[in-house]
Amino acid sequence: MISGLVLSFITILMGNFYPKFYDFVQREINMIDFSELVLEFMLSFLLFAGALHTDYNKLSKARGPVLSFATIGVVLSTAITATAIYFLLQLFGYNIDYIYCLLFGALISPTDPIAVLGILKKEKIPKSLEVKITGESLFNDGVGVVLFLSLLHIAEQGGAIDASFITELLLLEILGGVGLGLAGGYLALQMMKRIDHYQTEVLITLALVTGAYSLALALHFSGPLAMVLAGLMIGNQGKKMAMSEQTLEYVDKFWEMIDEILNAVLFVLIGLEILILSFEWQYIALGLIAALLVVLIRYLSLLTPSVLLGYKRTFAPHALKIMTWGGLKGGISIALALSLSSEMPRDLILSMTYVVVIFSLLVQGLTIGKLVNKYKRESKLG
Repeated sequence: MISGLVLSFITILMGNFYPKFYDFVQREINMIDFSELVLEFMLSFLLFAGALHTDYNKLSKARGPVLSFATIGVVLSTAITATAIYFLLQLFGYNIDYIYCLLFGALISPTDPIAVLGILKKEKIPKSLEVKITGESLFNDGVGVVLFLSLLHIAEQGGAIDASFITELLLLEILGGVGLGLAGGYLALQMMKRIDHYQTEVLITLALVTGAYSLALALHFSGPLAMVLAGLMIGNQGKKMAMSEQTLEYVDKFWEMIDEILNAVLFVLIGLEILILSFEWQYIALGLIAALLVVLIRYLSLLTPSVLLGYKRTFAPHALKIMTWGGLKGGISIALALSLSSEMPRDLILSMTYVVVIFSLLVQGLTIGKLVNKYKRESKLG
C-alpha cells in the first residue's frame, strides 16, 4: 500500500510537468471498478484462502468470544460509531441524515480479514490470541457486509421499510450464506474423496470458490460467510479425509500463492485510489478524528460483550488492547463506501473511510508488533 501511495504522489508531482500523463493515469484508474473488483472477485478468493489455513479445532475453543465479537460487537460498534460521527459532523456544520452515519458505522466497524491475516503472518502473536483475531476477522466481515447492505436498502427507500423486511433480509443473507458454504464445501469434499489427482483437486477448490460465490451473489446470500464456511470445511475435514500428502501440499501452495498475489494487487490499488478521490482539508481532519474514535469504539465493542458474557476473565492480560489495535480496516471498507450512490453524501463518507483505512494500515499495522512485544515483556500472553 505504501508503494501505491508513493506511486500516487510521484504521479501527482509529474502531473505538474506532464498534465497529459497525469490525466492518462487518472483515467486508467477510474476505469477500474474498485468496489466490484473487491466485493465480487477478490474477496471470495482471499476469504477462502484465509479460512483454508485456519485450524477449526482451535477456532471452536474460542467460538464464544469469536461469535459474540462478530455479531454483538459489530452491531454495537456500528451504533456507537454512527452516533459519534453524527454529532461530530454536526459540530463541523455537516447536516446529514443519521442513516448515512449508520452506513459509515457499518462499513468501518468490521475488521478487514485480508489486512488482519496479512499482519498476523508477519508478527509473532500468541496462538490463542491469533485464533480469536483471525476468527473474528473472518466472521465479522460477513456480518458487517450484510448489515451494510440492509442499511443501504433503508437509505435507498428513504426509510420506508418495516422491521420484518430487514429481519427477513438478514436471515436470508446469513442463513443462506452459511447453508450454501456448508453445502458447497460438502459437495467438493465428496468429489475430492473419490479422486487422487492433485491437479483435479486444486481445480475443484477453484470451482468451489468461483461457483459458490457467484451463486451466492445471484441468490442474494452472504458470499463472504459462504466462503468462510467452505474454506473451513475443506481446510480441516478435507485435509483429514480427502487429500493425500501430495494434494495437500499443492492445494496449500496454490492458495497461498493466490493469497499473496491478490493481497499485493489489492493494497497497491488502495494506494493508487488516492488519485481519483476528491479530498478537502476538512474531510481529512474529520477522517483523522474518526480514526481515533473508531479505535476507542472498537475497544468498547470488544469489552462490553466480554464483560457481559464473562469472557474477559479467561483472556490473557492486555488481550483486548492487542485485539483493538490489531483490528485493521482495509479494502472492503473502501469498496463498500464506493458502492454508495452519488445522491448520498458519498464524497464525505468515502474520504473519511479512506483516511481511517490509511491510519489503520500505516499506524496500527506497522506498530502492532511493537505493542505485542511490549506486553509480552510485561506479562505472559497465553
